[in-house]
Amino acid sequence: MSIQETRFASFAPRDEPPVVTRWWWIRHAPVFDGHGRLYGQEDLDCDVSDTPRYKALAAYLPDDAVWIVTHLQRTHKTAQAVWAAHPDLRKADFTARQETALAEQFFGDWQGLTWAQMEERAPEAYEEFWRDPSGNAPPNGESFDDVIKRTSTAVDRITAQHAGKDIVCVAHGGSIRGAIAQALDLHHERGLSVTIDNLSVTRIDHIGGGVLNGRGRAWRVAGINMAIGAET
Repeated sequence: MSIQETRFASFAPRDEPPVVTRWWWIRHAPVFDGHGRLYGQEDLDCDVSDTPRYKALAAYLPDDAVWIVTHLQRTHKTAQAVWAAHPDLRKADFTARQETALAEQFFGDWQGLTWAQMEERAPEAYEEFWRDPSGNAPPNGESFDDVIKRTSTAVDRITAQHAGKDIVCVAHGGSIRGAIAQALDLHHERGLSVTIDNLSVTRIDHIGGGVLNGRGRAWRVAGINMAIGAET
């Protein structure tokens, strides 16, 4: 086989169609009292009063999906608000799988503080952190690079368990950025630069079967930070 033939062999049609697993990531609703603070894994309440937005999300999301939340109440309340806004889904009891591994970044000693308070309490650690804010961890916390690794491991496991399904995951800005970094093979510095707004939808598909790269797996990004139902 020639070099050219080898290069295109991985794109050749297969006898069986690829297995596509669709992830529908939603960032939780805005939290109360979180403005200006690094709340991370603090279990804060959230505002789910924007009923039209939840109706738009419910209409946009697939009906027959596996639902996932984290251990933090803001993901539970957001998922329940979307579920309650769907005329068909709300007829059944809401159930969602809880995945702690998809939680927000843990900021350790800095959790709940403003940036000014962090600098005041630990100026040397604060200065060191900003030398590489995506690769360095706050005191007794985890780095964003750690979040990518944690999230990627969980995503691989859940994708294998629910291959070919739709997965709606209500999570956090950090873990959704981690999933994007995994899909696009981004360095942690680039992954941290992605904007993920509250109630935005990010669609990432896992394609099994080696159709795209011949290695039995590939990721396809269908949309990032999509503002479904938001006022323009």
